[in-house]
Amino acid sequence: MAFTEWFNEPAKWSSGDALTVHVEESTDFWHTTGNGVFRDNGHIYGDVVPGDCTVTATFSATLTGRFDQVGVALRIDSDNWIKTGVELVEAGPQASAVVTRGFSDWSVTPIPAFDRMTIKAERRGDAVHVHYGLDGDEPTIFLRKAYFPPGVPALVGIMGAAPEGPGFTATFHAATLVTP
Repeated sequence: MAFTEWFNEPAKWSSGDALTVHVEESTDFWHTTGNGVFRDNGHIYGDVVPGDCTVTATFSATLTGRFDQVGVALRIDSDNWIKTGVELVEAGPQASAVVTRGFSDWSVTPIPAFDRMTIKAERRGDAVHVHYGLDGDEPTIFLRKAYFPPGVPALVGIMGAAPEGPGFTATFHAATLVTP
């Protein structure tokens, strides 16, 4: 993991064999839809990429607060971004993707409990394709395909947020960012 840039750097994080991030409470990425809330203060650690790329991360976390989330993100600005990974929703862990182009839209699908999740987001032209895998499986399960403005630089990397809970610790066991 050779990322170089934080957006909203958490107070506590460390790197070594893995990257450990203490995701802070009252953090999120969300834009207005359904509740009027605008938040742009979640944590992203990545690099600015001018166009096509693939970001993949394998992580574990103990999510305890409603809507705790961890995974990867692509962020152009506060109005244009995608976050995807796992999120704690009422019934338990859900594979989750939020796409924002002025307003957020959210999709989830139930997943079984897991020790580690791998999430992959591929930006190609004007689309981002998201796949995931659980407990050592390759990220081959399709989650989402979404429009994303092409050829515009974006901060791409790992992310975490805890909008309602007390915060949590996420461990990123591996993360890669590949550009053509």
